[in-house]
Amino acid sequence: MSPTTVLRGARFSGDETPLDVECTDGVITRIVAAGDGRGDELIEVDGVLLPGLWDNHVHVGQWAAYSRRLDVSSAGSPFEAATAIGEGLRSRPADDDGPFVAVGFRDALWADAPVAAMLDAVAGDVPVVVVSADLHAVWLSTAALRRFGADGDGLLREDAAFAVHRALDDLDDTTLDRWVEQAGRRAATRGIVGVVDLEMAWGPGDWRRRTAAAPPMHRVEVGIYPDHLEHALADGLRTGDALDDDGLVTVGPFKVITDGSLNTRTAHCVDPYPGLHGDGAHGMQTVAPDELVALLARAHEGGLTVAVHAIGDRAGEIALDAIEAVGCTGSVEHAQLLTASDVPRFAALGVTASVQPEHAMDDRDVADRYWAGRTERSFPLASLVRSGARLALGSDAPVAPLDPWIAIAAAVTRTRDGRSPWHPEQSIDIDTALAASTRVGRVRPDVGDPADLVVVGDDPREAAADPTGERLRSMPVRLTMVAGRVTHQA
Repeated sequence: MSPTTVLRGARFSGDETPLDVECTDGVITRIVAAGDGRGDELIEVDGVLLPGLWDNHVHVGQWAAYSRRLDVSSAGSPFEAATAIGEGLRSRPADDDGPFVAVGFRDALWADAPVAAMLDAVAGDVPVVVVSADLHAVWLSTAALRRFGADGDGLLREDAAFAVHRALDDLDDTTLDRWVEQAGRRAATRGIVGVVDLEMAWGPGDWRRRTAAAPPMHRVEVGIYPDHLEHALADGLRTGDALDDDGLVTVGPFKVITDGSLNTRTAHCVDPYPGLHGDGAHGMQTVAPDELVALLARAHEGGLTVAVHAIGDRAGEIALDAIEAVGCTGSVEHAQLLTASDVPRFAALGVTASVQPEHAMDDRDVADRYWAGRTERSFPLASLVRSGARLALGSDAPVAPLDPWIAIAAAVTRTRDGRSPWHPEQSIDIDTALAASTRVGRVRPDVGDPADLVVVGDDPREAAADPTGERLRSMPVRLTMVAGRVTHQA
């Protein structure tokens, strides 16, 4: 008979009655009064029990490397960023001949453009790569331009930037896997039980290798990109197929990036960006509509759900049109700006709005400048919920931290750092935000659910009453359990 673990003394949100929760074979088998639970292992808990939390949009390898790179996100100009990089270079080991990598720059509101000469002034012949906060641009020194075979004045966008990302992330397997495992442990301390990994590498191979060495710290749904679509189909991979013996790692969606980003001013929009003219004034559609339909049809026929990156409102319309034409299921990733007529199409087509609420806090000033007059339909979470759409919350880590409580706080309060709420009419309630962060779609776990659970030290419904959002952002996580296995205990 399989062993049973009992979580003793847990409470549900809004209910002070202590309970015992029995878990067997990775599933909740009984919920009874405290003291009545029977099992082989007893874990005393003191806190609110919730279904385990998911991050529905993560670049796992890049997130794992992020904490090892210099953060220049606070820089208010390219000169401030270059100065910080110069200081970082002074502590660089003398025998390190690899690129020096910094992360997090946001140039949309900078008065001066980032160019290679600014980095050359502090780096000399050291190749320096600075990755933008949204990942859609990289700023390179002259030595880095030579190293990566790139041309220009130092600022690369979209596909050219992604090529540099792939080169930077081409680490040896042992190093990358160690970093990923460490990042998974950090995620468990915030209640994460699962992620959708949308790294651009051949994910099935990476995760099969990792799970052969050790059980993962969380469930993983592994995305497939167009470069690997035929490989996946030739291997017979379908969404939901297990990639490990325990079924913790499965095939995820087919991911297509169809436009750029707001900070890079490449998100494809109906209206032009203020001050921009010519072909790029409306942003970029990186995959033509007819090509998108063909890609989605090919993936759908092969049994893959789809995840279409669309940030601008024109890109969102094209994405929904393609999904409707193919008749497939899946998600629109980001959906940061939507036309009023496209909002109800999510529910009508059964398309999930996979959103990252913290981006609204990061991008509010940029949106106010470049999407002026349209921000009432930017990050329109409440409008989507009222229309009947399904939300799935995430971070897009490393664009935002891999911490579900940060995303939940942003969705509920629309504020950060003591600022007034930004378009509070688009905030959602705490129960909706929590449900959108789980795979069971509700606040209370129940018998028959996977034993993917989190115990927190503050009732989220009470924490949500803090208008600053800080109680949610700093939510203490006391226990995280994945398939009945404890991955974090404070």
